[in-house]
Amino acid sequence: MNINFDKSNGLVPVIIQDSATLQVLMLGYMNEEAFKKTQHEKRVTFYSRTNNRLWTKGETSGNFLVVNHIMMDCDNDTLLIKATPQGPTCHTGSTSCFKEETSKGFLYHLQNIISQRIDTNDATSYTNKLYRKGVNKVAQKVGEEAVELVIEAKDNNDDLFKNEAADLLYHFLILLKLKNIQLEEIEDVLALRSKVPAKANPIR
Repeated sequence: MNINFDKSNGLVPVIIQDSATLQVLMLGYMNEEAFKKTQHEKRVTFYSRTNNRLWTKGETSGNFLVVNHIMMDCDNDTLLIKATPQGPTCHTGSTSCFKEETSKGFLYHLQNIISQRIDTNDATSYTNKLYRKGVNKVAQKVGEEAVELVIEAKDNNDDLFKNEAADLLYHFLILLKLKNIQLEEIEDVLALRSKVPAKANPIR
């Protein structure tokens, strides 16, 4: 990765994005030493322009940013790091330094939680217990939740409808895990459909 550190006096801006939700978490700066440390330790380390030293995000709070992927922009002078935050990113306790508290993208975080419960074989987890019953039981549960959602759709209680919709999505994610399919793959199918001719396209 050929990063141009010379353009801005040895520093490049670094955008940190949540790997699961794609939420922008913060902006910092790196010099070459901070970048190498980040690559080696797989934890985001910045260069503090105020204190003139390297600082690893989370070194005091424990809210580290675990690196998953590093990308460079087209001019080779800005980095985008997709990371897994181990707690709130902002010193104020907010998820994002931009004060954006949103549930958008949470399905991907939930997908990771479901995988963790199952991969660790958590004996206390409802998710894991249902998963262990196999595809027939999980598929049956998805069907039951879908019926309950349809029933609530005929009434005028939005809270109940939203809760049933949430139940359906949750159990659908368990079924995807059982089928070894990621939510991103379903998005790929929908994205592909949006590119086909209108007559054959269910997304209009």
